Amino acid sequence: MAESKAPDSSRRSDRSRRAIHDAALALVTEIGYARTTIEGIAARAGVGKQTIYRWWPSKAAVLLEAFLDLGERTAREAGGDGAEQGIPDTGDLETDLKLVLRATVDEMNNPAYDLPARALAAEGIIDAELGAEFARKLLEPQLTLYVRRLAAGQDAGAVRRDLDLRIALELLVGPVAHRWLLRTLPLTHEYADAIVEYALHGLAPRN
Repeated sequence: MAESKAPDSSRRSDRSRRAIHDAALALVTEIGYARTTIEGIAARAGVGKQTIYRWWPSKAAVLLEAFLDLGERTAREAGGDGAEQGIPDTGDLETDLKLVLRATVDEMNNPAYDLPARALAAEGIIDAELGAEFARKLLEPQLTLYVRRLAAGQDAGAVRRDLDLRIALELLVGPVAHRWLLRTLPLTHEYADAIVEYALHGLAPRN
């Protein structure tokens, strides 16, 4: 008689967690954050709602973890490993920054990113703890990449040594985030290129 194996609870938990992640992202994209509920996520994932409450305190917490997991999976599928991949350093700072800012624009225009990110940004204003976690886990690792590339630009003589690199990176990403939040004007590659040029060369006439 064949020996029966006990179910692998860790694999079952991983499958359930992934199903919950996918359900949360799908529902927010399809019906919006306000109409997404724990009950709806549980039904879509094929789990009991108590399973969700055992792992997360709120639907916002579910969505945040799902969104972070989506980013990690996307990076792996693209052959990279997330924040460790960094911004390319070809020796041409302007070209490198345009490349990464164009990629950011593409990501922000993707509904799979756009709707969950908007939901988390809005919820983070109400829930300070969630907002801090959103910034720490998602935003700061990405912003650090800009600081590293700008610092390399300083070492190469392409960026002034006396610059505050945190302010410098905000000149690049701030306008893009502002336009994304307001949705009054389109986010395009041409806009991304202009932001890089303005940030690097300033507003004064060039000699």
